[in-house]
Amino acid sequence: MVNDFLKIIQGEILEEEVKISLSQLCRLSNLPAESILEMMEYGVIEPYQHSTEKWLFKGDSVYRLRCAQRLKKDLHVNTAGAALALDLLQEMKQMRMRLRRLEEQLK
Repeated sequence: MVNDFLKIIQGEILEEEVKISLSQLCRLSNLPAESILEMMEYGVIEPYQHSTEKWLFKGDSVYRLRCAQRLKKDLHVNTAGAALALDLLQEMKQMRMRLRRLEEQLK
Protein backbone atom coordinates (compact mmCIF):
# COMPACT_ATOMS: atom_id res chain seq x y z
CA MET A 1 0.00 0.00 0.00
CA VAL A 2 2.75 2.46 0.92
CA ASN A 3 4.70 1.63 -2.25
CA ASP A 4 1.57 2.23 -4.34
CA PHE A 5 1.08 5.60 -2.68
CA LEU A 6 4.72 6.55 -3.26
CA LYS A 7 4.45 5.65 -6.93
CA ILE A 8 1.46 7.93 -7.29
CA ILE A 9 3.07 11.00 -5.75
CA GLN A 10 6.53 10.46 -7.18
CA GLY A 11 7.48 13.07 -9.76
CA GLU A 12 10.18 15.35 -11.02
CA ILE A 13 10.10 19.13 -10.80
CA LEU A 14 12.11 20.93 -13.42
CA GLU A 15 12.94 24.59 -13.47
CA GLU A 16 12.51 26.53 -16.67
CA GLU A 17 16.26 27.18 -16.72
CA VAL A 18 17.02 23.45 -16.92
CA LYS A 19 17.75 22.31 -20.46
CA ILE A 20 16.84 18.79 -21.49
CA SER A 21 17.41 16.75 -24.64
CA LEU A 22 14.74 15.18 -26.82
CA SER A 23 15.48 11.72 -25.43
CA GLN A 24 15.20 13.03 -21.85
CA LEU A 25 11.95 14.78 -22.76
CA CYS A 26 10.58 11.52 -24.17
CA ARG A 27 11.43 9.72 -20.93
CA LEU A 28 10.07 12.43 -18.63
CA SER A 29 6.82 12.90 -20.54
CA ASN A 30 6.28 9.21 -21.37
CA LEU A 31 5.76 10.14 -25.01
CA PRO A 32 7.45 8.86 -28.15
CA ALA A 33 9.55 11.27 -30.19
CA GLU A 34 6.90 11.33 -32.94
CA SER A 35 4.30 12.71 -30.51
CA ILE A 36 6.72 15.34 -29.25
CA LEU A 37 7.53 16.39 -32.82
CA GLU A 38 3.80 16.76 -33.51
CA MET A 39 3.48 18.92 -30.40
CA MET A 40 6.39 21.03 -31.66
CA GLU A 41 4.66 21.53 -35.02
CA TYR A 42 1.60 22.96 -33.28
CA GLY A 43 3.56 25.13 -30.86
CA VAL A 44 2.87 23.24 -27.64
CA ILE A 45 6.63 23.31 -27.02
CA GLU A 46 9.56 24.94 -28.75
CA PRO A 47 13.19 23.92 -28.64
CA TYR A 48 15.47 26.25 -26.71
CA GLN A 49 18.37 25.39 -28.96
CA HIS A 50 17.60 24.29 -32.47
CA SER A 51 20.53 22.65 -34.17
CA THR A 52 20.72 19.82 -36.67
CA GLU A 53 22.58 17.68 -34.16
CA LYS A 54 20.56 18.10 -30.98
CA TRP A 55 17.45 19.86 -29.75
CA LEU A 56 17.40 21.22 -26.22
CA PHE A 57 14.18 22.11 -24.43
CA LYS A 58 13.37 24.17 -21.36
CA GLY A 59 12.36 22.27 -18.25
CA ASP A 60 8.79 23.59 -18.40
CA SER A 61 8.32 21.67 -21.67
CA VAL A 62 7.55 18.59 -19.59
CA TYR A 63 4.73 20.43 -17.83
CA ARG A 64 3.35 21.74 -21.14
CA LEU A 65 3.47 18.28 -22.72
CA ARG A 66 1.70 16.68 -19.78
CA CYS A 67 -0.97 19.38 -19.73
CA ALA A 68 -1.49 19.02 -23.48
CA GLN A 69 -1.87 15.28 -23.10
CA ARG A 70 -4.46 15.76 -20.34
CA LEU A 71 -6.40 18.25 -22.47
CA LYS A 72 -6.37 15.86 -25.40
CA LYS A 73 -7.37 12.83 -23.33
CA ASP A 74 -9.85 14.34 -20.88
CA LEU A 75 -11.47 17.06 -22.98
CA HIS A 76 -10.88 15.59 -26.46
CA VAL A 77 -9.12 18.79 -27.57
CA ASN A 78 -6.96 18.51 -30.67
CA THR A 79 -3.27 19.43 -30.57
CA ALA A 80 -3.82 22.93 -31.97
CA GLY A 81 -6.49 23.58 -29.33
CA ALA A 82 -4.21 22.31 -26.58
CA ALA A 83 -1.44 24.65 -27.75
CA LEU A 84 -3.85 27.60 -27.72
CA ALA A 85 -5.17 26.70 -24.26
CA LEU A 86 -1.64 26.42 -22.86
CA ASP A 87 -0.65 29.78 -24.32
CA LEU A 88 -3.74 31.42 -22.83
CA LEU A 89 -3.11 29.82 -19.43
CA GLN A 90 0.47 31.09 -19.49
CA GLU A 91 -0.71 34.57 -20.42
CA MET A 92 -3.23 34.53 -17.57
CA LYS A 93 -0.50 33.51 -15.14
CA GLN A 94 1.72 36.36 -16.30
CA MET A 95 -1.15 38.85 -16.02
CA ARG A 96 -1.97 37.70 -12.49
CA MET A 97 1.66 38.13 -11.47
CA ARG A 98 1.69 41.60 -12.98
CA LEU A 99 -1.55 42.47 -11.19
CA ARG A 100 -0.11 41.34 -7.84
CA ARG A 101 2.98 43.51 -8.38
CA LEU A 102 0.81 46.52 -9.20
CA GLU A 103 -1.38 45.89 -6.16
CA GLU A 104 1.74 45.73 -3.96
CA GLN A 105 2.91 49.06 -5.37
CA LEU A 106 -0.41 50.68 -4.51
CA LYS A 107 -0.24 49.59 -0.86
